[in-house]
Amino acid sequence: MPRRQTATAIRARKGGEPIVCLTAYTAPMARWLDPHVDLLMVGDSLGMVLYGFDSTLPVTLDMMIAHGGAVVRGSERAFVVVDMPFGSYQESPSQGFRSAARVMAESGCGGVKLEGGVEMAETVAFLTSRGIPVMGHVGLTPQSVNSLGGYRSRGHDQAEAARILADAKAIAEAGAFSLVVEGTVEPLARRISEAIAIPTIGIGASPACDGQVLVTDDLLGLFAEFTPKFVKRYAELGEAVASAAASYAADVRARRFPGPEHCFQPRKARAEAR
Repeated sequence: MPRRQTATAIRARKGGEPIVCLTAYTAPMARWLDPHVDLLMVGDSLGMVLYGFDSTLPVTLDMMIAHGGAVVRGSERAFVVVDMPFGSYQESPSQGFRSAARVMAESGCGGVKLEGGVEMAETVAFLTSRGIPVMGHVGLTPQSVNSLGGYRSRGHDQAEAARILADAKAIAEAGAFSLVVEGTVEPLARRISEAIAIPTIGIGASPACDGQVLVTDDLLGLFAEFTPKFVKRYAELGEAVASAAASYAADVRARRFPGPEHCFQPRKARAEAR
């Protein structure tokens, strides 16, 4: 069995070969992705991608644990990080630890991811000092979409850019092993990558980041609601799924499926046939 990646190994990739990361929410998808990626992220984006919510906010800790466990069981070598959902860690460092400990113990994942900057540095330090590897997340933080005024790119003005850079530095100094930089203007993402000692994982950020992540369903053309500017589609599986379903429906309605080869015959009939 291949050795699974660790938080220490991911952190050591700073400035080296780019880190390949994709989201996964199920065991079958994890099996398909595992040979090709360094890190599988069980994102709370599953609330929108799998459950049809308008945002990530309704996602619960139990949902993240269930999907995180499925991805762990479906993978062998990739490092698995599970998102901490909204409301499970913002109240206090102790609340964050209780939630993160549940995620780690019940899913078997290698680390957790939480959103926020300067205001979350104390929680990151609290968790990492107690044995929980933490990935940070700054820039466009979907759990704060209501206070941020929507899903818009960040860092366009000098003051906002300075705040995001300060957030990144605070999370790195608090002990995070890596940092997602989402939806920020390219020069700022590049500056963040140069300014901190841990790997940056970009999504809608910069090719200068130490790694990249995309939502797998976006990459495959399976999430049809919208395609963000920063996504490159490598396949159009949604169209293939629709075409297959249409062919199946036509066969059923025309009684072409199931055929004799799809049906179970009595044992006696099979013996006589031989």
